[in-house]
Amino acid sequence: MKQPAKIRAASAKTPTLADIAAELGVTKITVSRALNTPDRVSPQTLEKVRLAVRRLGYTPNLLAGSLSSSRSRLIVALVPSISGAMFTATMQQVAHHLRQHGYQLLIGQGGYDEASEAALLSAIIGRRPDGIILTGIVHSPEIRRQLQAAQIPVVETWDLTPKPIDMLVGFSHPAIGRAAAKHLYARGCRRPALISPDDRRAGLRATAFIEQFRKLAGKAINIPVHEAEAPTPMGAGRAGLAALLARQPDIDGVFCGSDNLALGALIEARHRQIVIPDKLAVIGYGDQSFGADADPPLTNLRIDGAEIGRVAAEMLVARVEGKLQPGKDKARIVDVGFTLVQRASA
Repeated sequence: MKQPAKIRAASAKTPTLADIAAELGVTKITVSRALNTPDRVSPQTLEKVRLAVRRLGYTPNLLAGSLSSSRSRLIVALVPSISGAMFTATMQQVAHHLRQHGYQLLIGQGGYDEASEAALLSAIIGRRPDGIILTGIVHSPEIRRQLQAAQIPVVETWDLTPKPIDMLVGFSHPAIGRAAAKHLYARGCRRPALISPDDRRAGLRATAFIEQFRKLAGKAINIPVHEAEAPTPMGAGRAGLAALLARQPDIDGVFCGSDNLALGALIEARHRQIVIPDKLAVIGYGDQSFGADADPPLTNLRIDGAEIGRVAAEMLVARVEGKLQPGKDKARIVDVGFTLVQRASA
């Protein structure tokens, strides 16, 4: 009787470490070293093992390895959105540096809603990765307790607080808002406005901008704000500037909470034949690559996302491997700062 295809497939023997060792005539320890610590075997042996792995279709049982060593070699990173370019440089550097140390990166989308991020984090904690990298700081007391109780190394990024869960690499969002206000005021703007994403970090920048500008102006002037749902597409910038002009036609400067919003504002201004920066100055946030190529080039608050990723990965690996002790090292909080890049739009 002919065996059904599904049963034949299920009964096929899965290649093991022992199969590779037998084929090459070496010990299982040699094969294991070649796969896990390749610097401990000769280049010739390493190449033979890699060829055998590909030939036999061998896949290491990572769960078994993690149970025996208490290490999964897996790091989980959460970003608000995987569709935007804002966090790309950070994640590229994280992946690069983790790979150099033998760790793999798994990226999850936490969204801009803190309740959704908390639910995802709770699920991740239960799977016990070796470390977690977060975009922003955790405010939920319950999640903070869970992370601390699980003793999973955590790096919070793209934000700043004196009391991180474990480690932090970021910058001050209020300081960015104040810098944007000072720049617009210094170049002569007296009727500013904001187009801001509706997430918490953008809110910090917007609040600081308003407070700083009113302080500089010496009075509580009206500063209209248009909020756009995060993540913000370019079209939200066009719609935002149109809405602001409908409310206050004489605005002479706008601080946009993302580069997409700023580019949309530039396009809407050109559509309305508003001369930038003579009649309207525009400042973006993030300094994505397209900002320098916009027409006119976009003045920006630059964040070094790549440096955030590099430092976060190095700190996390040091912590996982016991070289950085929790709560004892002053270097566990790193402020990378930001740079005001002045171009023709402001």
